[in-house]
Amino acid sequence: MSGRELSPGVAMLASVVAVVSLMVGALLALASAAGRAAGAWTSPEALSPGLVGAAMLGVAPALFTVGRARVWEEARTLVLPLVVVLVGLFTVSLLNGEALWVAKGGSLFLVLFSLGWVATLGVLAVAAVLCLALQYRRPVHGPPERIVPLPGWSKPPLAVLGSGWAGIGAGLLAMPGFWSGFVPWTVNRADAQGLGVWALALGAGVLGSLAEDDLSRLRPALLAVPSVALASLVVLAVHAPDVDWASGPGLSLLALLSGLLVTGMTGRLLWVRATGRSATG
Repeated sequence: MSGRELSPGVAMLASVVAVVSLMVGALLALASAAGRAAGAWTSPEALSPGLVGAAMLGVAPALFTVGRARVWEEARTLVLPLVVVLVGLFTVSLLNGEALWVAKGGSLFLVLFSLGWVATLGVLAVAAVLCLALQYRRPVHGPPERIVPLPGWSKPPLAVLGSGWAGIGAGLLAMPGFWSGFVPWTVNRADAQGLGVWALALGAGVLGSLAEDDLSRLRPALLAVPSVALASLVVLAVHAPDVDWASGPGLSLLALLSGLLVTGMTGRLLWVRATGRSATG
């Protein structure tokens, strides 16, 4: 089979992160639904850590499927954004160390959770970088073939959607003091940068799908994208009174999340139709 062999380390990393994401994501999302900000750092509102938890929950099922990929090209649109999230959240946690519960003090649970968050992210971030480096040392068995290219009409919307998420993420990370004013609810510096990491990863994943230009390589990502969008919309619905929906940023957020949902569902429908034609043809 053409393409680069998938490293067992990448598949194992994805499975470990999936388990951690399910547990931590459920904790953050449920606490947020109860009106409590149970993140690793202090937050002015429960919505921001809830959205981080929703993203973790949404991506977890797709991470379990990485091990089924036949070659690296079928997993990298999900794994590369995963590396962005792990390294990014670890870096954000260190840069905002004064906001961590372990530094500020608080309930025993939050202090221990904060400490475990940093330690676990540190281990996973290092493991992700090592797995990625080893992955690119795996042999390549010829250039990967494109089985189901993306339809031409889908590329402009994907470019706009990916650029939107990546631009927001880069802004929140690089200039959180300025760009946090465009978030339609109250956030602090750590919240803004944490959400920026996820936005940047989503943008990288969508733009990466354009580079792949093959639905057969996007199957794990096509499961993650709509799941993240749905989980995020549920958390936003719970906290609807806290969001300024009439503002430009509020409407833009709805449009971007709806774009993710439509992209994932449309991609899966196109893949099913293409494989169905192949089977019958």
